[in-house]
Amino acid sequence: MPLVLVILGRQGSGKGTQAALLAERYGVIHISTGDMLRAAVAAGTELGLRAKAVMDAGDLVGDDIMIGIVDERLSSDDIQAHGVLLDGFPRTTAQADALAEILGGSGPDLAINLDVPIDEVTQRMLARGRGDDTTEAIDRRLALYEAETAPLLEWFEGRECLAVVDGLGTEDEVFARLTKVIDGL
Repeated sequence: MPLVLVILGRQGSGKGTQAALLAERYGVIHISTGDMLRAAVAAGTELGLRAKAVMDAGDLVGDDIMIGIVDERLSSDDIQAHGVLLDGFPRTTAQADALAEILGGSGPDLAINLDVPIDEVTQRMLARGRGDDTTEAIDRRLALYEAETAPLLEWFEGRECLAVVDGLGTEDEVFARLTKVIDGL
């Protein structure tokens, strides 16, 4: 399989923006699990309806739903030909184990943690004005993220494929830091 990248970071860290730029630069397919979930919800699929109920409660979608969505997508021809940048997956060590299994026993080539402080991402999310971005919902999502992500970072670090990149600064400054790390592969 061609290049497999994972981008991690708190909600509001700029992952989606940077992932789109990285996909263009490296020719990989950007998969945002958030976009896939929203598409499934909009289409009213069984997985979409299950995901909607979970998201409406302010929780993160469970491993069973996410692993199924990602497994299907990774087997598609475009990803087999061009590689992939996963944005929002894996979110737990169980998902990371599943990803390694999907990839034939190994993890991704590189997992990048886009590091932006909690107070900064909270302000960014409040400023974008989405209906589900209330202070309480943001606090809950960030607390869940913190609880699940620390072990995930250790998982990638244990496989020597983790890079932590400072996510503060202009879009171009952050992009330059990211490409320096990827080019170092």
